[in-house]
Amino acid sequence: MDNEMRMEFDAISENEGFARVAVAAFITPLDPTLEEVADVKTAVSEAVTNAIIHGYAGRQKDKPCKVELSCRLNGNALHIEIRDQGCGIEDVEKAMEPLYTTLPDENRSGMGFSFMEAFMDDLEVESAPGEGTLVRMKKKLGI
Repeated sequence: MDNEMRMEFDAISENEGFARVAVAAFITPLDPTLEEVADVKTAVSEAVTNAIIHGYAGRQKDKPCKVELSCRLNGNALHIEIRDQGCGIEDVEKAMEPLYTTLPDENRSGMGFSFMEAFMDDLEVESAPGEGTLVRMKKKLGI
């Protein structure tokens, strides 16, 4: 079954839970296991939280503070994209290292990308300083 959805929401932490639930509801037609739902929700939570906390750190008044979420089901494969128009990541490879964080004073664990990699089958991150970040994730469900 192919299906697609898109949404945009304000980059505030209250919307992280909304994004998790929206994606979980979106995949229900595939009858995923509870473990698959939990994995997807955790990965979405980490990506959205990164966009809110890191993408819009030092928010600029002239830029919109929005997070875009899109999901596509292609057969049993779930494709997720989460995009922000924030500050971007200077060194994506370094940012993806376990325990690396740019906000150690705010008790950030630096494990967001590691969790995304662990719970999803594929993870790609595109980013440029001053232009924002795009996180692409993929997971096959029901296998």
